[in-house]
Amino acid sequence: MNTSSLTGSPTGTLAGRREWTGLAVLASVALLLSVDVSVLFLALPHLSAGLGAGATQQLWIMDVYSFMLAGFLVTMGTLGDRIGRRRLLMIGAAAFGAASIVAAYSVSAEMLIAARALLGIAGATLMPSSMALIRNMFRDGKQMGTAIGLWYGCFMLGMAAGPLVGGVLLEHFWWGSAFLMGVPFMVLVLVAAPVLLPEYRDPGAGRLDLASVALSLATILPVVYGLKEIARSGWHPVPVAAIVVGAAFGLVFVRRQRRLADPLLDLRLFANRAFATTLGTMLLAGIVMAGTTLMTTQYLQTVQAMSPLEAGLWLVPQNLAMIVALTFAPALARRLGTAYVMAGGFAVGAVGLFLHTQVPSVGGTGLVVTGLVLASAGVALPMGVGNGVIMTAAPAEKAGSAASLSETSGEFGVAVGVAALGSLGTAIYRGQLPQHLPVEAARESITAAVTAAKDLPDLLDLVRAAFTTGLNTVAAISAITFLGLAAVTLVALRRHNPTT
Repeated sequence: MNTSSLTGSPTGTLAGRREWTGLAVLASVALLLSVDVSVLFLALPHLSAGLGAGATQQLWIMDVYSFMLAGFLVTMGTLGDRIGRRRLLMIGAAAFGAASIVAAYSVSAEMLIAARALLGIAGATLMPSSMALIRNMFRDGKQMGTAIGLWYGCFMLGMAAGPLVGGVLLEHFWWGSAFLMGVPFMVLVLVAAPVLLPEYRDPGAGRLDLASVALSLATILPVVYGLKEIARSGWHPVPVAAIVVGAAFGLVFVRRQRRLADPLLDLRLFANRAFATTLGTMLLAGIVMAGTTLMTTQYLQTVQAMSPLEAGLWLVPQNLAMIVALTFAPALARRLGTAYVMAGGFAVGAVGLFLHTQVPSVGGTGLVVTGLVLASAGVALPMGVGNGVIMTAAPAEKAGSAASLSETSGEFGVAVGVAALGSLGTAIYRGQLPQHLPVEAARESITAAVTAAKDLPDLLDLVRAAFTTGLNTVAAISAITFLGLAAVTLVALRRHNPTT
């Protein structure tokens, strides 16, 4: 049987009860993956104490998941187009559940790092498969937009609920419970997928080119590693060299894709104006929001002297604003038009970021939180409809590849935003400090300054003012970027029809 025909409701173009119930299964996957990421921040001190993990091992426990996720997204998205998206989703769910059990019962830091690497690879199968299946299940553009908005809303709900869920688990159970939490979700997927989710594969897809897989990994992994190291330790030769090496492999990868009859990544997708424009704007938006979140989180904890828990609670309104905006974005797009909703969202985000340019070093919490709410709600509007544009702009047989590109751009956006805007904020911070300081460690970073100068109130006031200047400057650049994105989307997508 040609599984490519199983793409929608048996009753016609509009999806029915089976598809919407299947969406609930896919949304539970998104919810789990976001909770799994956010809960680890709370579990890290507990598992580090239990396993005796050193500082370097702790970093690898945190980072190896995102390395593997980013590295394998393109491969897994294309693999789903070839072997079947439901099949890949079920393989990934089984692997994710098994790796979660291994992680929960790890007896050493090395074992946990290996389990986290497997979780990253399994996660790379779940994200693009879920999005591609939504593309197949909801052939009506309006329904697809709603489905994608709900899917992303569940993802953001998981980010908001993760700290709360983690706190409850760690209060009553051992650190491994944070990993076991995902197992029931994966069992649900394995049981429900054959009943509720259609199978789809590209009947004309060729064999998977293993050389392209190797080249894609050689491109993505060094670049992500380099960006993370620059964000953590500054501009040093090793991370810069890693980025250069990754970029060189990327050129070889692109040249090979152009020659292959059945490429791992079909570069013809970028010939579609709506696809290329939306993917590019979402990448830049991710860069801005990652850098903004980093700077504001540091501001709350260092300049306003809040505990991590207090800072996290002040970030809850931001997450709630994103959930609401993601949910209602498709309906607004149907009423006002895709381009106007995306451009309007970026404009609202620019207003929020402009508020951050006015944040003072004393008593700026209200302004920071208000700006974050506006910026997050604003960027959620183009997110809520942008992924629908990406999925509908790509042919149905390339939905897995399109979804993987969307997810990969998100991973790169976070890495680039933290590295580039974080480095810019640090450079401005250092430039604001006088040549001679009573404690030279204060020049390294605001975190080091607060620790070293806790008994020197005058120096504390100085470094907090310097960091705030960095925040104001990064916010100004980010606001201008958002205004530029508003103009680009308005021009490039003004003729996009969300019903097609």
